[in-house]
Amino acid sequence: MLQNFKTRSIDYYTKYGKQLEIGFFVGGFIFDILFLSEVDDLFSIAQQAIYLLIITTILHFEILFRMQKWRPTGSFTFKIWDYRELILHFALGSLLSSYSLFYIKSASFISSLIFLILMIALLIANELPLVKKSKVSFKMGLYAICLFSFISILFPVILGFVGWIPFALSVTATIAFFFLQVHLLRRQLLEEKTLNQAVFFPGVSVVLVFSLFYVLGWIPPVPISAKEQGIYHLIEKQNGQFLLSTQNSWLTFWRSGDQHFKARPGDKIYYYAQIYSPARFSDQVFVRWLFKDPKMGWQKTDRIALQISGGREAGFRAFTNKSNYQPGEWQIQLETEIGHEITRLSFEVELDPSTEPRAFELLVR
Repeated sequence: MLQNFKTRSIDYYTKYGKQLEIGFFVGGFIFDILFLSEVDDLFSIAQQAIYLLIITTILHFEILFRMQKWRPTGSFTFKIWDYRELILHFALGSLLSSYSLFYIKSASFISSLIFLILMIALLIANELPLVKKSKVSFKMGLYAICLFSFISILFPVILGFVGWIPFALSVTATIAFFFLQVHLLRRQLLEEKTLNQAVFFPGVSVVLVFSLFYVLGWIPPVPISAKEQGIYHLIEKQNGQFLLSTQNSWLTFWRSGDQHFKARPGDKIYYYAQIYSPARFSDQVFVRWLFKDPKMGWQKTDRIALQISGGREAGFRAFTNKSNYQPGEWQIQLETEIGHEITRLSFEVELDPSTEPRAFELLVR
C-alpha cells in the first residue's frame, strides 16, 4: 500500500511538478503572512536560520549532483531527494515573504511598492525559459537575497542601532559566507569556473545590487517601523499616557488626526508617532518638516531628533511640535540618521478665522 502511494505520488509530481513548485513557493508566502512574528522574535530567527540551512544544504548537493560528484545513498536520503524542489520552493517562499513583509512594515508606501514589485518580478522570472536554463544560479540568487536579508536584519537587532556600521558588517559577513561555500565545494574537486558561475557571482551580484539600493535609500531601515502617526492640535503626557487632542471626526476616520489642520493664532502643530524597534534597541530617528512652496516646490524646514528605545510591543511613543508655519501643503518624513525614510505623512494647514469655541476629541495612547 505504501509502495503504491509512493509510486502515485512520484507520478503526480512528474506530471505536475512545475505547478507544485509554484504552489509551494506561494504557499510559503501565505504561511508566513499568517504566522509572521516580530523581527526580533527568537523563535522566528531560529526558524529563518533553519530554513537557510535547508536551502544551503539542498543547493550544495544539487551542484554536486549536477556535476556527477554525488549521488543520494540510503533509503531516507533517496526519498527526501525526490522532493527537494518542493522543499526548496517552500523554504524560499517563506523567507522571501518574511523579508518582504519586514521591508514593507519599515518603509513608506513608495519604498514598499518598489520592493513589492521586485518580489513579484522574482516570482515571474522564476518561470521564464531563460531562467530555467540556469536554474541553480537563479535559485542561488534567491537564496542570496534571503541570506543577505537575514544577516542585514540580524546585525541591527544585535547591535541595537541601524546605519552604515551594521550594513557594512552585513555585506562583509554575506560575502564571507559565499567564500566559505565556494571553499567547501572546491574540496569536491569542482572547477573554479563552475563554482564562480553557480555560487559566487550570483551571491556577490545580489550583495552589490542591495548595497546600491542601500546607498540610494531604497532599502527600508528594518528593524525600525512606524506603528502609528498623526497630526494633532495638542499632545500632553500624563501618568505615562499620551493625550492627543484632535478635531477629526468619525466621518473622516481614514485621516491620521488633523491632517486638515485648521489653525488659529497661537496654535502649534503636533506630530505624534509610535515607532517599533526591538528590545535593547537605542537609536535616533529624525522628524523632517517640509513645506510645498507654490513656486519652488517642496522645501525642507526643520529636522528634529527623537531618541527611541525598544521593547514596547505597541512601539516607542514620541512627539514634537512646530509653532512657526504658514498655510498650505506640508509633509513630514520620519527618517533614520543617514536619511533613510521610515514613513511619511502629508497634511494641509488652513487658517481658521472663526472665534467660536472648538470641540476636541481626546485620544489616549
